Amino acid sequence: MKFTIVFAGLLGVFLTPALTYNINVNDDGNSNGSGQQSVSINNEHNVANVDNNNGWNSWNSVWDYQNSFAATRLFDKQACFVHKMNNDVMPSLQDLDALIKEKKLQGKGPGGPAPRGLIYSINPDKVSDLSQFGDSISNMCSGVPTYVAEEVQGASLFSYSQKCFIANILWILNISFCGEALEN
Repeated sequence: MKFTIVFAGLLGVFLTPALTYNINVNDDGNSNGSGQQSVSINNEHNVANVDNNNGWNSWNSVWDYQNSFAATRLFDKQACFVHKMNNDVMPSLQDLDALIKEKKLQGKGPGGPAPRGLIYSINPDKVSDLSQFGDSISNMCSGVPTYVAEEVQGASLFSYSQKCFIANILWILNISFCGEALEN
């Protein structure tokens, strides 16, 4: 019995790192320079976490596939933006895992097809109840002003009059958040 528990614990220790991928991002479109991105995939809870580490310009994104919401927290703005996941553009959890492994094995970053893009308009009203977005997003956005962002169909950043933040996620997806909340 003790052997089974110890073996199961060790198996968990060795398997957990296999679900985290570190990818170097060298000024390939992330706002304010370069950094390093890491992706953690939790298949049990159907959640992916993307961290872009670049000092004060760092950001974190959680994609909660179970609740169909995603959120991005910008550290320099001390704000969080929550949006409905667009399943037609955002890769499934399994596809995300495969794409990351493919990029990591190839040892290269940008290449192949251009990243897909999404543009979101930030509602200026702060969210008062984070629980509606699930535990993962609620925990990440707790303690900072949080706003809902609505996808803008057919929009172009060139024609958008408000300030925008662009998160380039692993050469796969460009997500742009535009609105007054970024003016601070």
